[in-house]
Amino acid sequence: MTGRREERRIAIDILYQADLTDAVPSDVLRGWVDAGREVPVFSRELVEGVAEHQPVIDLLLEDAAQGWSVARMTALDRTILRVAVEELRHREDVPPSVAISEAVEAAAELSSEDAKRFVNGILGKIAREPGAG
Repeated sequence: MTGRREERRIAIDILYQADLTDAVPSDVLRGWVDAGREVPVFSRELVEGVAEHQPVIDLLLEDAAQGWSVARMTALDRTILRVAVEELRHREDVPPSVAISEAVEAAAELSSEDAKRFVNGILGKIAREPGAG
């Protein structure tokens, strides 16, 4: 049995792979399942939610990043941010503080110290906006 952190990381891995290969996230998800990899329900829901809401998520990220386009962000950082924004805006079962702290932790472990601060700052701005959480 996996925990939410691990399930979030699986979603990040799938979405990161889709971003790097310019693939449709649902196709990457299907490939993982077809290869016999476990993809928990929460992971699937995050992948599907990010795919469905990505245009709006990216607009929120660009607005909060002030001067940084989503395309300019590293693929890993934008993937972590997209998952967190999906949780902030569309997952009532995930408290905003958890979505932010998990994203910051993922950035610290998977990316860089600068990414940790970048992710925290952007998500803090988005969480304070009307309609967040």
